[in-house]
Amino acid sequence: MQDLTIGILQYDQIWLNKDANFNRIKSLLELSPNFDLLLLPEMFHTGFSMDVSFADNWTNSSGLLFLKELAKIKQTAIYTSIMISKDAHYINRGVFMFPDGTHEIYDKRKAFGLGGEDQLFTTGDNEVIVDYLGWKLNLQICYDLRFPELVRNRLNEDGTPAYDAILNVANWPKKRISHWDALIKARAIENQCYFIACNRVGTDGNSLEYVGHSQAIDLLGNQLLTPLEHEALFIANCSADELIQGRKNLPFLKDV
Repeated sequence: MQDLTIGILQYDQIWLNKDANFNRIKSLLELSPNFDLLLLPEMFHTGFSMDVSFADNWTNSSGLLFLKELAKIKQTAIYTSIMISKDAHYINRGVFMFPDGTHEIYDKRKAFGLGGEDQLFTTGDNEVIVDYLGWKLNLQICYDLRFPELVRNRLNEDGTPAYDAILNVANWPKKRISHWDALIKARAIENQCYFIACNRVGTDGNSLEYVGHSQAIDLLGNQLLTPLEHEALFIANCSADELIQGRKNLPFLKDV
């Protein structure tokens, strides 16, 4: 298990304009340093919209193709979500793209009823933990954050924790940003893991304002980044040794 360097791209998503969002991402990453993993906000190339006419057909997804090409060019893994259509269903689908162009998927398990997501989108029912560079990464999308039972960490039969970090990509609005800040910290502490979260900034097509506050929190609840409210690329360095030693010093997971 090596240290993990994570890029978190907090940007102003252009409403329902896929090509413009592709170009914005490429521009913001043009001079970026190297990292092992990149996070982009929820529904990265449309914004969090209920206009399902903009959903990618999963068998021919421009968003998936873009992520595959970007991962190969930057030689990094990428995690984000895409609004997709598949078998007459609409899904808010998390995509973890590996540098070699292969990927794993996570379908958002908690639809945001306040925004009408539950009326249009089919939810997933499976926890997804990805193995990458010796790390076990638990995938989440936005509203999942409010439900601690979805990601309760525990020990495997060999005594190792089920996962080492939670990744959450979101469109979480300014009006509830204090909830975002508090819940992320709580999830990191209670599950003795890193929590890496990517939110957007700007104003969407529904006039909702977003102020970012993308986060990187360690197992003790310490912030690795200073939350900002403007467009930015953050770099978080997650220490394998600190995680392992912290769990040895405070062996709380054995009591779950």
